Amino acid sequence: MTVFVQNLTINAGETFSRDLDILSADGTGGVDLTGYTANSHLRKHPDSSGFTEIAVGITSAAKGKINISIASTITKNITTGRHVYDVLLTKPSGSKLIAVEGTALVRPGISTGPFS
Repeated sequence: MTVFVQNLTINAGETFSRDLDILSADGTGGVDLTGYTANSHLRKHPDSSGFTEIAVGITSAAKGKINISIASTITKNITTGRHVYDVLLTKPSGSKLIAVEGTALVRPGISTGPFS
């Protein structure tokens, strides 16, 4: 497995959801995620102590498919601008690896803003 870079755009005040494929190092197919768990954080920069949790669901373990999401009630409170995130997988053996990482541009919502 290799780290996949996927940059995101998140609109503040909207529900964010993205399906991702976790591919083998040679890119020929999905990694079998049976028995794996996953978590993900969004931070303003890598050294930030504060973070927003990104929900991760393994939608098809055998095919290496996951979904990451953030509810609109949470995105409305994220500071706009550039952030970083990653998806950390934990194997059944307990070893951990980062499968996806990238930047996330959080855009202000116009219709979902504080005066809506």
